Amino acid sequence: MSIITVKQVKKKFSTLEVLKEISFSLEEGEVLSIIGPSGSGKSTLLRCITNLETIDSGTIVIGGDTLVETNNQGTTIYADKATISRIRLRVGLVFQNFNLFPHFSVLRNITEAPRHVLNTPKKEATEQAYTLLEKMGLADKASAYPYQLSGGQQQRVSIARALALHPQVLCFDEPTSALDPELTGEILEVIKELANEQMTMMVVTHEMAFARDISDRVIFMDDGLIVEAGSPDQVLVNPKNERTKRFLSRFGS
Repeated sequence: MSIITVKQVKKKFSTLEVLKEISFSLEEGEVLSIIGPSGSGKSTLLRCITNLETIDSGTIVIGGDTLVETNNQGTTIYADKATISRIRLRVGLVFQNFNLFPHFSVLRNITEAPRHVLNTPKKEATEQAYTLLEKMGLADKASAYPYQLSGGQQQRVSIARALALHPQVLCFDEPTSALDPELTGEILEVIKELANEQMTMMVVTHEMAFARDISDRVIFMDDGLIVEAGSPDQVLVNPKNERTKRFLSRFGS
């Protein structure tokens, strides 16, 4: 069953076409990695799916609800506020740069959205937060503030914060790009654990070995287009497209 369906999505910034008729679907329990050079449209695609950017045309359906569609007259129509709010709860996004509230403790960073968005009672939200912190190996950091944590610890808190809203899909926008290489492994292990638990995920990444290990499917994007898509072996080991081959040659693949 498709949790996310994207059809012929286009997006421009001024005269620059960033997405050019992008179409794909994400199935329940699937891990989809999106790779490609900087400026290829990967992060913009995630931002359109999570409604942080609007599209110019196309259709995005999430969990059976249509977020946006283009009618026969070429007008792009977004869903009403109630539907958009419902859709937003289905998709969590983990940012490159953590985006934690610096003036909130770790515990409050995780409990704030469940309490105010889902109306979860304080006691329940707190218990859930401690469970998530235990899962992330951060049970002793509940009272710490973001500035007291390493980059890897902050990213694990941001993953816990996203999970606290019980999303159907978790999206990662280059989750290790802001980390020192020695901290990258701990985040990749967390994502692997989530994959083993059948969490549905979309991961924009520049970690090719990780994408091969974790993914059910891989999409290679370049210049706003999906150039190649398939299993990790098809795309990362035996790519057919010359552009894909050139890109992967930089990684020794």
